[in-house]
Amino acid sequence: MPAVTVENPLTLPRVAAPADARPRAVLAVSTAPGGFEGEGFPVRRAFAGIDYTHLDPFIMMDQMGEVEYAPGEPKGTPWHPHRGFETVTYLIDGSFIHRDSHGGGGVINDGDTQWMTAGSGLLHIEAPPEELVMTGGLFHGLQLWVNLPKKDKMMAPRYQDIGGGQVKLLTSADGGALLRLIAGDIAGHEGPGITHTPITMMHVSVNPGAEVTIPWRSDFNALAYGLAGRGTAGPLGRPFRTGQTVVFGPGGDSLTLRADATQESRSPNLEVVLLGGQPIREPMMHYGPFVMNTHAELAQAFEDFQAGRLGTVPAEGH
Repeated sequence: MPAVTVENPLTLPRVAAPADARPRAVLAVSTAPGGFEGEGFPVRRAFAGIDYTHLDPFIMMDQMGEVEYAPGEPKGTPWHPHRGFETVTYLIDGSFIHRDSHGGGGVINDGDTQWMTAGSGLLHIEAPPEELVMTGGLFHGLQLWVNLPKKDKMMAPRYQDIGGGQVKLLTSADGGALLRLIAGDIAGHEGPGITHTPITMMHVSVNPGAEVTIPWRSDFNALAYGLAGRGTAGPLGRPFRTGQTVVFGPGGDSLTLRADATQESRSPNLEVVLLGGQPIREPMMHYGPFVMNTHAELAQAFEDFQAGRLGTVPAEGH
């Protein structure tokens, strides 16, 4: 970790918050519980226990791995439905194959992102490629669920394949942090992800002992998830580490992260995913793979799935 990097960050555009920016305080730090998804790959539930008012428009996020598979161990998910939201899968290490009943799909590798808008509904599957199953290897990534507003819930499905080379690379004022902007706008720089719900998503690597202060939209919420390492967040230096989510409060337009001077041997830097979005502020009803506004809409989604109206599993080789 990480897959997408540069030898000299000082060659990149630099980002700094204005001198009069108001820092966001940290409201809470929560620890993600572990679990298993699909056919048995380990996950950390990053947002478990966090009040949805702090997450909106995000619904859930799983850290998949980090796990070193032996030959024959890599696992995926069976075919399953989705309706009413978007899934964002960011792969840090390893390789994954995506297919869906709407014709989207492809292979994502180190540093790639796949962005699937389920909209009115589809079936999809994620699985490791045969080579990874045969040889084993490192697997590590994230899957984020982003809500859609009521007006877009039944839009046509869409698939975006964002290669690691498309991600906008930036650095902090002193070059001590590398910012990979996947979606959204930071200081006039735009990430490649096209979003229906306005959000910002970036993967930040902070060198040991370094600090970065990033300008942030005041109308967005703000979350930081520790992928690896140890550090602090906010103007008062609230400690957090791997597997913990930082919830920032409202009322400011900058976010501060600092890496501890000493990091873990397996990860030389503090690795963080920063997320922010414009809250939708609509009722959110979540049942399994469906995210709608009302219980009746959830029931309709389940009925449509059972009746085959969300699509059918494509024949092998198609």
